Amino acid sequence: MKKNYKRLEKDQEIINLVANQQIEQAFKLLVNTYHQKIYWQVRRIVLIHEDADDVTQNIFIKIFQNLSTFRNESKLSSWIFRIAYNEAINFIQKRAKENHYSSEDYTKEIVDHLEEDQYYSGDEIDLKLQKDIAQLPEKQRVIFMMKYYDELKYEEISGILETSVGALKASYHHAVKKIEQFIKQSD
Repeated sequence: MKKNYKRLEKDQEIINLVANQQIEQAFKLLVNTYHQKIYWQVRRIVLIHEDADDVTQNIFIKIFQNLSTFRNESKLSSWIFRIAYNEAINFIQKRAKENHYSSEDYTKEIVDHLEEDQYYSGDEIDLKLQKDIAQLPEKQRVIFMMKYYDELKYEEISGILETSVGALKASYHHAVKKIEQFIKQSD
């Protein structure tokens, strides 16, 4: 709870700086506050460190270009994470198309070579989980990662993905059941 309160305080400070036309200061605070969280959100989608770095940079450029247009109709974090999610998914879709794959097949291909990534530090169990997650449909995969890894509440995910809480709960439940099934099949 304390972490969310601190983030809300930082968000309000960023919004105040923007309102006072102090865009560069707002952007610096935004990067300091969100860089690591966005990087890991993106990394779990694109999987490769270098790609996650590139996408994260693009996200912050996009945020900087649009920061003055933030209308405060949703939480700043939801707005930021929606941009991050969209950029990461667009990146995967673009790379998949360039390589003549569906986005699901492209993701499976990346996971199959994940242990070759010098920045990947997961163990055998984590690698197996990554491979199982990669088999999920894109939306279930993202919802599962936001809930499981980012520990976001359904209401936050709803704001980011612009989907009803009921649909999110159903997708998460299906994702968990599919992962359990994948694990049982591999034993």
